[in-house]
Amino acid sequence: MHPVRFVTAASLFDGHDAAITIMRRLLQSQGAEVVHLGHDRSVEEVVTAALQEDVQGVAVSSYQGGHVEYFSYLVERLAERGAGHVKVFGGGGGTIVPDEIALLAERGVRIFSPQDGQRLGLPGMIAEVIQDCDADLSAQGPDVEALLAGDEAALARAITVLEAGADPALAAAVRQAADRRGVPVLGITGTGGSGKSSLTDELVRRLRRDSEDKLRVAVLAVDPTRRRGGALLGDRIRMNSIAPGVVFFRSVATRTPGAQLPAHLGDIVAAFKAAGYDLVVVETPGIGQGDAAIVPAVDVSLYVMTPDFGAPSQLEKIDMLDLADAVAINKFERRGAEDALRDVARQIVRNRGQFGTPWQEMPVFGTSAARFDDNGVSALYHHLKGLLREHGLADFAGVLPPVAGRTSTGLRSVLPAGRERYLAEIAQTVRDYHATTAEQVELVRRRQHLTTARDLLSTEDAAPVRALLTQTEQGLRGDVHELLEQWPAVRARYDGDEQVYTVRGKDIRTPLARTTLSGTRQPRVALPRYGDDGELLRFLRAEHLPGSFPFTAGVFPFKRTEEAPARMFAGEGDAFRTNRRFHLLSAGQPATRLSTAFDSVTLYGRDPERRPDVYGKVGTSGVSIATVDDMRELYAGFDLCAPTTSVSMTINGPAPAILAMFFNAVIDQQVGDATDETERRAIAARALSTVRGTVQADILKEDQGQNTCIFSTEFALRCMADMQEWFIQRQVRNFYSVSISGYHIAEAGANPISQLAFTLANGFTYVEAYLARGMAIDDFAPNLSFFFSNGMDTEYTVIGRVARRIWAVAMRDKYGAGERAQKLKYHVQTSGRSLHAQEMDFNDIRTTLQALCAIYDSANSLHTNAYDEAVTTPTAQSVRRALAIQMIIDAEWGLAGTENALQGSFIVEQLTDLVEEAVLAEFERIADRGGVLGAMETGYQRGRIQDESMLYEQRKHDGSLPIIGVNTFLAPPSDEDAPPPRLELARATEGEKESQLARLADFHTRNASEAPAALARLKAAATSGGNVFEALMDAVRYCSLGQISDAFFEVGGQYRRNV
Repeated sequence: MHPVRFVTAASLFDGHDAAITIMRRLLQSQGAEVVHLGHDRSVEEVVTAALQEDVQGVAVSSYQGGHVEYFSYLVERLAERGAGHVKVFGGGGGTIVPDEIALLAERGVRIFSPQDGQRLGLPGMIAEVIQDCDADLSAQGPDVEALLAGDEAALARAITVLEAGADPALAAAVRQAADRRGVPVLGITGTGGSGKSSLTDELVRRLRRDSEDKLRVAVLAVDPTRRRGGALLGDRIRMNSIAPGVVFFRSVATRTPGAQLPAHLGDIVAAFKAAGYDLVVVETPGIGQGDAAIVPAVDVSLYVMTPDFGAPSQLEKIDMLDLADAVAINKFERRGAEDALRDVARQIVRNRGQFGTPWQEMPVFGTSAARFDDNGVSALYHHLKGLLREHGLADFAGVLPPVAGRTSTGLRSVLPAGRERYLAEIAQTVRDYHATTAEQVELVRRRQHLTTARDLLSTEDAAPVRALLTQTEQGLRGDVHELLEQWPAVRARYDGDEQVYTVRGKDIRTPLARTTLSGTRQPRVALPRYGDDGELLRFLRAEHLPGSFPFTAGVFPFKRTEEAPARMFAGEGDAFRTNRRFHLLSAGQPATRLSTAFDSVTLYGRDPERRPDVYGKVGTSGVSIATVDDMRELYAGFDLCAPTTSVSMTINGPAPAILAMFFNAVIDQQVGDATDETERRAIAARALSTVRGTVQADILKEDQGQNTCIFSTEFALRCMADMQEWFIQRQVRNFYSVSISGYHIAEAGANPISQLAFTLANGFTYVEAYLARGMAIDDFAPNLSFFFSNGMDTEYTVIGRVARRIWAVAMRDKYGAGERAQKLKYHVQTSGRSLHAQEMDFNDIRTTLQALCAIYDSANSLHTNAYDEAVTTPTAQSVRRALAIQMIIDAEWGLAGTENALQGSFIVEQLTDLVEEAVLAEFERIADRGGVLGAMETGYQRGRIQDESMLYEQRKHDGSLPIIGVNTFLAPPSDEDAPPPRLELARATEGEKESQLARLADFHTRNASEAPAALARLKAAATSGGNVFEALMDAVRYCSLGQISDAFFEVGGQYRRNV
């Protein structure tokens, strides 16, 4: 009945935005205007958006715990800021349990449960939400006096009324008040995808810094209404510079399909002026060549475009090049940007008839808004400031220095120019390898046939055959001869009772078979029985035995018998509690493989604090780690340099700081009470060279899937490379500097082929980036590891086989890497997405099948999820069950005793080839978009993941994808009527939270004198091109995680979200 507006977001420190993305799309499809904020949004950000955007409803997803505190605080702050009428809706799958749903309902929050989704269906849920919010906000106008006094709520409501054309008297009043103030209006328009929102944010950020927040800025962002109704108001998500009282941001829809501007734009601009703002910025949607409608409504106009406009003749069709006061060629880092600037400037010379003026003097600027503190953007800002002052912008003593030139300088791409098609080259390399195999197989088969014929014929009759045989032999490659000649000796090595092989100079003795209860001799590695040389060669080149190139069956000849692949996964409460869990899980185990989950506060690089939306998440769904003191306590009692100990840390955005804390804890533990400085340094060096483990630190997949990016992508990638260089310099050989992760891509919704393709593509991007930094392939590639999810789909059977083969062939044949670098080692975690809140006991069945799949596929390590992780951090009992799953498979499941059980299966071989080709085809699609980074810029990976997630959700809800206990084989009605079983929820206790806050305060107090200097050294390293990780190793001894993140925000920039 009325325009219904929503703010949608994922809660603070929560990157799970797949569900809320689906919901906001459904809201739009049913006619709502949606202001989407994306992931990791604090209560204050959501409340500010709800207030400034004057919405009827807020919809927030929350999957990371702290639900009660977050939603309760949200309702409280909405009421305190005069927006108590805004309805609050939420969801979190099964992570928000019935008791919490009931409690939040009492506090005015409608939480949708999985049962609601089954009962209503997704469209039905959305229809209920829209109906509940269908109120005419324009019927109740603003307090005009409050509006003129600058009250944000009054201004927001005034815009709602003016936008509807509902109160001519109000329109007249604001225009009259606006006429008394000389407030300039800046209009920003341009082509779609040119980065207008990012550039707007950067310009506002510079004005705030330059004026020291003495000026108030109002930004109006216009987005088109779809022809079927509804609109995505997607510019606010890009703005990091919004601050209540300083920057007011309002999104509006055109409400007329095909229109460029809303009907009452002039009245809305007048309202901003009347409310006391010193500058009004109007950003219009990107349409193309005919987007000049903004010009009459503003004082200064800026046209934003990219270098990719096509032939220079296309410039003659762009109206704004006749009318704009300034032009920004954004994304100036792209190839051809200098030529584009020249062509645009020359076109403006022609348009203005200023043929006596050099084109270099035209107001055309080369900018890179995605780059932190870009000097091209700064040059544009100073130019616009001068123009706006001519139209009444208040004068102020700016603190930003002027910038020489008009273009971005010092642009340094992560990858060198011309390397954008590296993935296509890899795809071709792999295909060439297989083509060579097919060719050589035919030659080998022909040789065998000719040899047989020669032996059957007399000497005279065999002469022509011998000639053909010689010709065939000449076509065989030397490595093919070698493979076939060595095969009898290889077979012989598996004939005895044990085999001896060498790893890093150490002889490893391993038994070759086990005897079953029935007396059967079961080989650990089963060998092929081919009599045809062609089939044997095909096997040797496509598969070979475990430990042999191309490592399809595994990167080591045998699995370690003394160290099962199981990891001890823990993370809850404070460091002390998680440490106790680690000791419980590792008790009696031959190896200690600690896998650490951090709470969401830590994952986003922040310190714990008392504010409710933060406090509720401290120590929930992971362990709270804020200082190096916490890190020492987390692993206390374990010899971190023992050969049987390894530590895995699942963290990405702030990974460099967390890893620096860990390495300091390792060094401190090993150095102990040693006082001699030479001895201390020797011990530290030895500790770094022996410590085993992995830090995830995969920033590319964070942008694509999991969303714990906190710094600008450019700065985050630079920090990763600094880490790897430091590893090389310190000879850190046994610790992986990155775990290139497909798990979180899968958890975000990707199918197994997309998970594998995107993950390998990311891995090869790191290879290219590190090579571009001057690192040698064999120095860094062994420090790269991988992390995959195993779900229920068919393709998961071969995900490791395909990954190992593609990696090995590419590393050897394209990059010239040695054997150690050719071996792709990976960790598997069973699918979290396949854990369901309904019939939770069934989850262990799915996990068992997925674990079996991983063990058959020779995963290097494995984590089995606990059945109750669908709703909580796992309990001690559920973790023990999960660990037992893989222990039973390893110790009791007979076929697991053969380590290459998949080899020789027709379907496995066919699947391997099919999945590999699908991955290579995806490589080519990504290459066509400029490689991984180019595809990320257009949102390609994220879009694919969301589409695949939507397909899964649709098929789950309509029942075409059967999920036992969820949409079929449901519990009998009598069981449904019974009260749900009460779950033991693993949450941090009040005592643990308070203790963590106290410990952090004590750390800050003890290091108050050293921290400022350490942070200054850290920022100097970041701005001067020094090694950031080197500086972090010092800084973490005096600075907390939050202090370090704040310092990096100042010098490296904050991550900018995408819709």
